[in-house]
Amino acid sequence: MLWSISMHLISMFFLMIGCLVSGIYAVLKLYGGSIEVIEWEILSLNSSSIVFTLIFDWISLLFLCFVVLISSSVLYYSGSYMKGEKNYNRFMYLVLMFVFSMGAMVLSPNLISILLGWDGLGLVSYTLVIYYQNEKSANAGMLTVLSNRVGDVAILLSIGLMVKVGGWNFLYYVYNMSDMNWVGLKILIILAAMTKSAQIPFSAWLPAAMAAPTPVSALVHSSTLVTAGVYLLIRFSPILESSCVQSGLLIISCLTMFMAGLGANFEYDLKKIIALSTLSQLGVMLSILALGFSDLAFFHLLSHALFKALLFMCAGVFIHSVGDYQDIRFMGCLVKFMPLSVVYMSVCNFALCGFPFLAGFYSKDMILEVALMSWLNFVSLCLYMLSIGLTVTYTMRLIFYSLSGGFNLNLLINMKENGLMTNSMILLGFSAIMGGAALSWLLYPEPYVICMSSIEKSSVFIVSIIGGLIGYFCNLLSVNNSLMSLKKYFLVSVWGSMWFMPFLSSIKNSEVMMKAGNLVEISGDKGWFEYFGPQGLYWKMSQLFLILNELQMNKVKIYMKMFILSMLVVLFLYI
Repeated sequence: MLWSISMHLISMFFLMIGCLVSGIYAVLKLYGGSIEVIEWEILSLNSSSIVFTLIFDWISLLFLCFVVLISSSVLYYSGSYMKGEKNYNRFMYLVLMFVFSMGAMVLSPNLISILLGWDGLGLVSYTLVIYYQNEKSANAGMLTVLSNRVGDVAILLSIGLMVKVGGWNFLYYVYNMSDMNWVGLKILIILAAMTKSAQIPFSAWLPAAMAAPTPVSALVHSSTLVTAGVYLLIRFSPILESSCVQSGLLIISCLTMFMAGLGANFEYDLKKIIALSTLSQLGVMLSILALGFSDLAFFHLLSHALFKALLFMCAGVFIHSVGDYQDIRFMGCLVKFMPLSVVYMSVCNFALCGFPFLAGFYSKDMILEVALMSWLNFVSLCLYMLSIGLTVTYTMRLIFYSLSGGFNLNLLINMKENGLMTNSMILLGFSAIMGGAALSWLLYPEPYVICMSSIEKSSVFIVSIIGGLIGYFCNLLSVNNSLMSLKKYFLVSVWGSMWFMPFLSSIKNSEVMMKAGNLVEISGDKGWFEYFGPQGLYWKMSQLFLILNELQMNKVKIYMKMFILSMLVVLFLYI
């Protein structure tokens, strides 16, 4: 078993090296338009052809490199984290299927073949969320798969709409679909991306998916499931330019960003806090994409994947060491017992806040400056600034409670570093420090020209400082915060529960769907559909067969009745 897993890790490492070299080569030849496309025609019907297509350009190769890099580190990490599990082999193969589905989606520019990876991600994510077979995992898995099915239906409808152009390879037609005739396709693609990237109103499944093992969360929130929607919109970005749907996507993504940052400040589950930070960063990516800067969204997608995977791996180390507690109130003073893991997590937290010269700084700072320089409405500007401050606030809260606060753990817990887990973080830790700078040099040999006033330039820094101070002093006054939360219970419950979105997505939604399904069953399946459908047809045919059966029995009284009836008819006609 260990030998097979080691061979998988070695092969994925070499695949990552090959993708990295190919991606760098493609980026260097970007301005020459170097793109390699492989097509296999499966079926040709009239003027439409169903083809399986693979595209090798700088976007797909570079992103695939990051997927394989993070996946190999997570698999190596899982060797220790999932040690002793009964279904260890099944877990490893499910993770490999997850990576394969993401690779199929990344390399496909065809809507039909992209559906293979898209549905594969949804199916395998469901099996991984319900890995721990209990009621909570089952509910979370059902919420995850049903939310993602909305996006799958949107992709299927998009396939139907693209019949009009005679093919499904959208890269061939994407520059010709920017007019008003394709508004339906744009809405469907945005809907599919919103479900996969958990934007409002589909945000409830992302924190619920934390029922999966921590290595799965590291993959899902960095480079696989939730990034699939952003990647799809990056590919379709030419049709969104100067479109009426951009403003709607901008408002939704900014609201998601604000809602996630606000909810993380009232959450005590370590994994859910990090999940809400992912939701906030997904809002950042989609908001800058809605403004028309798809290259910046891709830049932040790559840099965010590096430190977010490491952040979840550090969280898994802490959870594993403190007796499988996830409540940050039962942690504290971890820096004295696990200094290396705390260093890794601090680097990730500072990268998330946009601390200078870490991975998140180069992409996040550029996104905020370009957004402030763009034609941004006042509501989106306010949501941007509030989200920046809230990100630093919940990061300081997380550091205060778990890493540097007072010792709140059980005295019998023996905390220490895990050598195999910390070894798997070395490459990602180095990438979280140097990855942003390397990507900025690679993707932007000619820097952006940003013209801003000194007030706009310093506004991000000022808001971050204010958010950090608010987070620190609020944590010092935690007793007063508890009393205030009791006084303002309704506001705290609204802000801390993602605006009641989990309730509306599960309990209330299921009640409405059950009532609607019952109405359809009574009036449709057991009503008109049955009367004019198979049951009514069965009853009419049964009556007809009874008459034919009586005629075939050769009964004398039947023929006598028929003779008398015919004589009466003739007599009536004669008279």
